[in-house]
Amino acid sequence: MSRKYIPKVVTANDLRLGDVVYLTADDRWTRLHIEAELIEDEERAQLRLAHAAAQKTVIVGPYLADAKLGPNGPEPIHFREAFRTRGPSNYAHGKQADLNNV
Repeated sequence: MSRKYIPKVVTANDLRLGDVVYLTADDRWTRLHIEAELIEDEERAQLRLAHAAAQKTVIVGPYLADAKLGPNGPEPIHFREAFRTRGPSNYAHGKQADLNNV
């Protein structure tokens, strides 16, 4: 018996800034998890991951992360991914500083 597929998002790190980024449905990289493309098909997830992996001058370390649909868009399922959405933890910079000013 096969397992039920868990939806995914493609995530990586921005090559220049080091920020966690997510691939959107329109092929942009965003710093916001809720803007990521929620991929609900395993074959499409592999294609999107391959597409991301080819962008070696933009991002590094792409992989598929489990996610679920939330009220505002995709939400991480695992603690590690939830932690990555908040940005650096040593002091407010990057995402934390930007989101505090919004």
